[in-house]
Amino acid sequence: MSDTSESFHGHAHHAAPAPEGVTVRHDWSLAEVKALYQLPLLDLVHKAQTVHRQVFVENKVQLCSLLSIKTGGCPEDCAYCPQAARYKTGVKAEKLMAVPDVLAAASQARQAGATRFCMGAAWREVKDGPQFDSVLEMVKGVRALGMEACATLGMLTDSQAKRLREAGLSAYNHNLDTSPEHYGDIISTRTYDDRLKTLNRVRDAGISVCCGGIIGMGESVDDRCNLLRTLANQEVHPESVPINALVPVEGTPLAEQHRVETVDMVRTIATARLLMPQAMVRLSAGRMQMNEEAQLLCMMAGANSLFFGEKLLTTGNPEYTQDMALLEKAGIRPLEPRQDR
Repeated sequence: MSDTSESFHGHAHHAAPAPEGVTVRHDWSLAEVKALYQLPLLDLVHKAQTVHRQVFVENKVQLCSLLSIKTGGCPEDCAYCPQAARYKTGVKAEKLMAVPDVLAAASQARQAGATRFCMGAAWREVKDGPQFDSVLEMVKGVRALGMEACATLGMLTDSQAKRLREAGLSAYNHNLDTSPEHYGDIISTRTYDDRLKTLNRVRDAGISVCCGGIIGMGESVDDRCNLLRTLANQEVHPESVPINALVPVEGTPLAEQHRVETVDMVRTIATARLLMPQAMVRLSAGRMQMNEEAQLLCMMAGANSLFFGEKLLTTGNPEYTQDMALLEKAGIRPLEPRQDR
């Protein structure tokens, strides 16, 4: 693995000034982050909720939908990923979806209440040509529906990032996954610097950054805290920070990992909220393995966005119904559509 001297800079989408009493820092030490993470749980949640309410006064939750527009066959070796071609997970490689099919799914998601639609392709990197042109059309179509458009397509060039911005892309997801120190145990086909460079290109193109990680991959508390520290010490904080809990998949190297405990997920979310007070902290993968109380505790800790999987777009799907019922029972209102990103 290469050294991690590459810094993540940028100028796009500066957040509004923080409310009085909320400090935004970019110089956290590992000891400081770890001290927050290891606070007594209820003290940590109280601190995070206090900051959260100062920044997000209305306390609404954004509903996001994720669609795999190109599934399987990825040449990378990410140890957690069932879409890697080298692992026998039962996931078959599929072609890129047709633009009308993607936009039909986006329209369904919009009707279900989603205000952000994220399109993911199992590519190592974007290649110019008809497929990328199709993705640009998808982005334009999603924005025309009045939704934020997010994409995760692998590594980008400067010109590709610029074209995505011109098409109207609201945000680009490119996770760091884990700490620089633990990264080499999880992925060998792409370096940490590769990820940081892609984030720089996204930032420089004027696209919002969606960047977080995965917990439960055998990392230490120091690794977990160093991931959050790496994100929080950027010149501009990511506008969106997805926190994922590993979902072990048979056939992947991490298939035998134990399920992430709720307390660990809550600590990670609360610490992210304190380090990056103005970010949308997204409760992402692993949510379907949590009971209602665990999900509500994550929201109390500062998560203000939920991800629906593509299977939740099916009419009458019980998981979708349960999600809506949970929000209604808790009196949590979804965020309305926005057009400024």
